[in-house]
Amino acid sequence: MELKESILELIRRAATDLPPDVEKALQKAYEKEDDNTPAKNVFATILENVKLARKQSTPMCQDTGSLVFYIDFPEGSLERTYREAIEWAAIEATKHQYLRPNAVDPVTNRNTGNNIGVNAPYIHFHQWDKDEVRIRLLLKGGGSENVGSQYKLPNAALHAGRDLRGVRKVVIDAVKNAQGLGCAPGTIGVGIGGGRDTSYTLSKEQFFRKLGERSPIKELADLEVELYNDLNKLQIGPMGFGGKTTVLDVFVAAQARHPATFYVSVSYNCWAFRRKAMIIKNGEVEYDD
Repeated sequence: MELKESILELIRRAATDLPPDVEKALQKAYEKEDDNTPAKNVFATILENVKLARKQSTPMCQDTGSLVFYIDFPEGSLERTYREAIEWAAIEATKHQYLRPNAVDPVTNRNTGNNIGVNAPYIHFHQWDKDEVRIRLLLKGGGSENVGSQYKLPNAALHAGRDLRGVRKVVIDAVKNAQGLGCAPGTIGVGIGGGRDTSYTLSKEQFFRKLGERSPIKELADLEVELYNDLNKLQIGPMGFGGKTTVLDVFVAAQARHPATFYVSVSYNCWAFRRKAMIIKNGEVEYDD
């Protein structure tokens, strides 16, 4: 299979086939809710939608999101090769209606109609020592993107200092302010440190972790579990209707910061947690959730 056709299949899978770990978490959330409640009904609708999307190979959400690619490639590969294949695949995926046209020029307010524009799709390139190519794709919905937040510590209003206790306070504040508008239950990615741009990038890359996959740093792993419990006590629930599950998981990562700065970025992913990956080795393609 040619590279461009393999990427088209990657997009189709991401848009129509929810990863098993996410579907399992949604099923557990459904089972925890009380019968005849709005939360129970919302989860039932979501789960039925997931099954229909997979069966019919149609998008699980009308907002098919922005395309965010992370590409790890060996020495000797050309970035141009992957970019051209991705752009072709995005155009074809739009024609096949796996994707809705989501690239709008902010100057003219015109939709390009094919998901191609300046930095659309957005591609992160990284050269590594392996003899294989890994392409990861995140389809990031606009509604959940709107409720992401960035904080600068210390934050006097929240009594949040430059430590993990301060991080905990601002993450809770971000989810509380979202109030289900990001199509809860959400999954939360947290990036600590770096600059304003790299902090957000780190937070969003956490969405390639499987639900339940804890940070290798004990302090951050403990914070992830604590935040998961704290945020579900808010009882915002699915779509903000109230309930026992407000978030499916929390992922936290940290990077070096300048002594004068302490940024915390909170990225919010909706229940339609659309991520897929593919590995290319010896001419063979293998897909993964």
